[in-house]
Amino acid sequence: MTIKSAGDLMIALDRYPHIPYWFTIRQAIAELERASFTVAGRGSLPRVVLVFNESYQLLGLVRRRDLLGGLDPASVLDELQPRRMFGIGKRPPADQAAAIVNALGDRSQRPISDVMRSIGAAVDVGAPLLEVARIMATGDASLVPVTREGQVVGVVRTVEVLHEIATLLECI
Repeated sequence: MTIKSAGDLMIALDRYPHIPYWFTIRQAIAELERASFTVAGRGSLPRVVLVFNESYQLLGLVRRRDLLGGLDPASVLDELQPRRMFGIGKRPPADQAAAIVNALGDRSQRPISDVMRSIGAAVDVGAPLLEVARIMATGDASLVPVTREGQVVGVVRTVEVLHEIATLLECI
């Protein structure tokens, strides 16, 4: 039985969504919407976009919920006062739909750097499975960048780590 390393489990950077820091929230959303890949024979969608600088150094990441927060839907609702007009849980009238789309469109032009999060830790391609799992567990990270000679070459997600642990424990 062999214990895999981060390099064995990673999704290569060229297959994972990543953008420059000057992209907008809208461009990051588009990148996530286009991204999908197959890992171990299973289709998967990313939950995170990596953010790089001009020198291809990793600056941070943006999660789906960071993108939603950057659109600031609460203030859109407050500005348009739809709760008073039609109540929570109901759809806005057709004339309000265009105003909502316009407001979201305006907010989607914010730079991604406004909502980006810093990276807690990265691992070398040779890092063993349990080191990756430890970083994820202690750092509350669902994704860990994988480096080779200081350059990011891929990412390992919790789904791959847990799948490998399940395989070791013969759960599957």
